[in-house]
Amino acid sequence: MTTLQSAIGFAYLIAAVGFVIGLHLMRTPATARRGNLISASGMAVAVIATLVDAITRSGSPTGWIVLVVGIAVGSAAGILGARRVKMTAVPQLVSLFNAVGGGAATAIALADLLHAPATHPLAVSLSIPIVLDILIGSITFSGSLLAAGKLQGTVPSRSIQFPGSRILNIAVALIAVLAGLATILLPVGVVAVLLLLVAALAFGALMVLPIGGADAPVVVSLLNAFTGLAVAMAGFVIGNQAMIIAGALVGAAGTILTLQMAKAMNRSVVSIIVGGFGATTAQTASGPAADASAVRSLSADDVAIQLAYAQHVIIVPGYGLAAGQAQHEVAELASLLERHGVDVKYAIHPVAGRMPGHMNVLLAEVNVPYDDLLQLDDANRAFDGCDVALVVGANDVINPAARRPGNAVSGMPILDADRAKSVVVLKRSMSPGYADIPNELFTDPKTGMFFTDAKQGLTQLIAAVKEYVTS
Repeated sequence: MTTLQSAIGFAYLIAAVGFVIGLHLMRTPATARRGNLISASGMAVAVIATLVDAITRSGSPTGWIVLVVGIAVGSAAGILGARRVKMTAVPQLVSLFNAVGGGAATAIALADLLHAPATHPLAVSLSIPIVLDILIGSITFSGSLLAAGKLQGTVPSRSIQFPGSRILNIAVALIAVLAGLATILLPVGVVAVLLLLVAALAFGALMVLPIGGADAPVVVSLLNAFTGLAVAMAGFVIGNQAMIIAGALVGAAGTILTLQMAKAMNRSVVSIIVGGFGATTAQTASGPAADASAVRSLSADDVAIQLAYAQHVIIVPGYGLAAGQAQHEVAELASLLERHGVDVKYAIHPVAGRMPGHMNVLLAEVNVPYDDLLQLDDANRAFDGCDVALVVGANDVINPAARRPGNAVSGMPILDADRAKSVVVLKRSMSPGYADIPNELFTDPKTGMFFTDAKQGLTQLIAAVKEYVTS
């Protein structure tokens, strides 16, 4: 081993250490930014080391042109995406990044196959990583693109199923397995590889189609784990330790997060893949149905009085806040109340929004202090001493029906907003959430409904509260 090769190996080790430290720091919002910076620095070191390694090897002019163009296009897309994409579109961007990762890993495996002799089977140590790379990477690629379409609205977000869809899923999975075995056991053949590629791409799309919108956070996390596994397999294919470590870290972290998300919804990952809430719309909650006559409607002035004279307020943000791009307004309202001496905290549910950590990202954008963000258990303890729980665009994650069996959200850990002395729900209508069942909190005697758009309603509340706190 030459001195340069040793230096490159050491650089990969530094990059791997950066990945581990960065991932460790990302476990909490208070250190997530620093963790992201350290991880990005580690990736920069890995990329530079790879470029140095490539420069020392012989290559064709075409290969160098493709490499330079790829670096330019990828860098431009990454920079523009990070700067121009709205915070509400971050889930779509993450799904696209997952697709790019899976597609790139698949391309590596296919390129390696092109250089393999077709006269005899590949070594098992190489053929198995290649097959797993193509299989997982292709599923990630097509599934992530479809998930991004659902999140963006270009594909209906509801569960999409058709007669024979389950049978088709099984058939496609069987074809992928048989094609994978043929690639491992037989001499390299174009037909087997193409069957594996097409079947895996089809399975990725068919896997995401029946998943309803409520399960989007789990699906994004699951596909992220798939991306990591595909990258790790690609690392085994080309013998790159940095890719193996980075992929394994992403795969492990994504798997753990997926299980945590599923637990937060009281659902198994298998049941989510088979079909999300959108597939169970025929279910109804056991117990009393929503009685429209019991709904108490409030005006902005009614809500402002409660907020201005409260001591402890907990804001419960949901997807409605993200869809209305109202994070600036909610932060302004909280700041106004705090200057008036009101203690304001935020209750964050693990699956609020469209991806893990979505609410944390939105609130971090407007510089909400990390100490003000209460996770599920801490938030539920705080509701007992809360004067007003202000729910902004949340639905299923605050439905008391989850405490009873026999409905679509049974057993799902929820935010106990109904334990507050008073509850205000800022929502456009009485329409149910993704679980498609009535929310019993809306008809609770202590609950008042402020029917409005999140951004517009919070703007009205800011103006109304000022009348009381400045007088």
